[in-house]
Amino acid sequence: MTGLPIADRWFELKRISDDITLLWEPHVVPLMRCNIWHVRGRDRDLMIDTGMGIASLQDAAKHLLQKNVTAVATHTHSDHIGGHHEFEHTLVHELEADNLRAPRERGTLLASVLGDAAIRRYREAGYPFDGDLITALPSADYSMSDYHVRAATVTEIVKEGNVVDLGNRHFEVLHLPGHSPGSIGLWEAASGTLFSGDAIYDGPLLDEIGGADIPTYVRTMKRLRELPVQVVHAGHDGSFGRERLLELVDAYLAKRT
Repeated sequence: MTGLPIADRWFELKRISDDITLLWEPHVVPLMRCNIWHVRGRDRDLMIDTGMGIASLQDAAKHLLQKNVTAVATHTHSDHIGGHHEFEHTLVHELEADNLRAPRERGTLLASVLGDAAIRRYREAGYPFDGDLITALPSADYSMSDYHVRAATVTEIVKEGNVVDLGNRHFEVLHLPGHSPGSIGLWEAASGTLFSGDAIYDGPLLDEIGGADIPTYVRTMKRLRELPVQVVHAGHDGSFGRERLLELVDAYLAKRT
């Protein structure tokens, strides 16, 4: 027995605008609690990242999913692709397509599997937590030890400069490596909107994990500094504008250069 309570519901939702809805998993610890962005388009919708895959995202968002939807992987860490297997159409950068198709790491919810050394590194990076990676169960019969990241079908492989066309909205794919080799952002120049994944967010950035590269991250930060952003909808934590973007970038560059 885990002693964890049973969640009334697994996902929370917040309407950001007529076209954008934020979903998140409140019972996942902040380290792994990614932002899931539903973007409504005229011809198709986007689900930008899909969370841990602990409970069904399709079921939670069914009132939003009224047309064809593409599940975007801003990168393929387990907290961003857990629900991709539920979607017929997926989009991922060419450098991480194989990991979406056949995840190299099983993933875990258990602190005992994660290990004391990893927990200590995350705590030192700014993500303290005690115990396992969830604080409630999605159902009474849920077994945390059975959790794993499921393979997803890969239907659209992208690279820098490709355009994601929703009919009335158009997003350019920006390759933003550093946190991971195939990290991408979706940039809508017409509105100054960037969906940044984990390339930048308003929290402790992780650049010393497997697959990360600090010199590459520095180049990505310098690129983001020049982008005429109005709003960043990031992979974790709250959205922010250009002034905060510059503060975050400059703090990172001061630390790493």
